[in-house]
Amino acid sequence: MDVTVSGLALLVLLPFFLMIAAAIVIENRGPVFFSQQRWGRGGKLIRIYKFRSMRTDMCDVSGVRQTTENDPRVTRIGAFLRKTNLDELPQLINIFLGDMSIVGPRCHVPKMLATGVLYEDLVRDYHIRHLVRPGLTGLAQMNGYRGPTNTEEAARGRVAYDIEYIKTFSILQDIRIIIGTAVREFRGGTGF
Repeated sequence: MDVTVSGLALLVLLPFFLMIAAAIVIENRGPVFFSQQRWGRGGKLIRIYKFRSMRTDMCDVSGVRQTTENDPRVTRIGAFLRKTNLDELPQLINIFLGDMSIVGPRCHVPKMLATGVLYEDLVRDYHIRHLVRPGLTGLAQMNGYRGPTNTEEAARGRVAYDIEYIKTFSILQDIRIIIGTAVREFRGGTGF
């Protein structure tokens, strides 16, 4: 299902991808895509793709430094893409290749920090989330855990939802998460 849906979406969205690519390059010369290594299923490292939303001279390839509100690294087009989550659309390529799923725990970069502490040091069961493929969206994101985790409660809450998703997986739950994510985004994205 992931491969079929992502393949069709990539075909349908190709003209839209080209418009976004042109806007990115016009505003700030450089690559259209941003790629980064992140945790995949089984703790394997995968390379994910996003539309570049930051200035080429200020990108943090490591991803350890989380983006904050009014971050000076983010371009105007990038701010729009992040607010609407359109920057994440190239991850449809990752889904098509089998590295990700449409729904699952969002993939983090290795050595990701929450409140200045490594996630795996802060949250004991952190690596349980790597038992499944990471997703474009997940239960945590549908429940408001999106963006930087600058409190211990936010970090633990995000991982708790990821683990709950794994324990209660069903196709019906995936459909609810997809619909819930779409509704949240149409009401106004929460990204920055």
